[in-house]
Amino acid sequence: MHYDLALGSMTPAPTITGISMGDLRNDIQRRHHAKADVYRLLSVCYYEPEEAFLEEDVFGQLEQALSVLDAERAADARAAGACFRETNHEDLRLDYTRLFLGPFNIRSKPYGSVYLDGGNTVMGDSTMAALALYREGGFVIAEAFAEMPDHVVVELEFLYLLNARLGDGHVETSERDRLAALERSFLDEHLGRWIIPFTEAVQKGSGTDFYGKLSDLTRRFILDALREPAAAPR
Repeated sequence: MHYDLALGSMTPAPTITGISMGDLRNDIQRRHHAKADVYRLLSVCYYEPEEAFLEEDVFGQLEQALSVLDAERAADARAAGACFRETNHEDLRLDYTRLFLGPFNIRSKPYGSVYLDGGNTVMGDSTMAALALYREGGFVIAEAFAEMPDHVVVELEFLYLLNARLGDGHVETSERDRLAALERSFLDEHLGRWIIPFTEAVQKGSGTDFYGKLSDLTRRFILDALREPAAAPR
């Protein structure tokens, strides 16, 4: 399974593969790598459901990444994976469509501006602010991505990319501090502000246990990230 990233780099990005054993021994970097994986895999889960989720062991990878951070959250990922496996695929697709696509009564619109700008607004002021932070991080929306820039998939992916860079041992301290501050701003001003009403809407509108469990896991993980202390200057 391969998903093209919704965000593309404006400049060559530091590598996020080939992690050395030295990096893994550093607990801070190890946690950033784990957080990056969680954000990436949660983002994948908000694409249309596919059998490839199981073929590529999305939920096993999610459980493994979460086990580095919080054993309780790892158990939540295992439970979500079990729900996905036990639910008829067509039921999952129908539930996804009703929750996120419509076309008529979308039960849980996956766009930040709907919750932050009011009145079911899309491409509002908050969307423009999110785009500015993407650019500050060195990313732009890929031309092939057909959704809104503040779709939950994109916002989770942005946090994945930031944490992937934060976990790169070759990134200079000043740049790491800048990226950490950018992550904090994005959580405080964007995804952290709308994750609760969004996931509550998913839980209220879902017709399968899977999306209820996925939304609960997403909300808990984002709220955990918000409770983390801001990185101290080094």
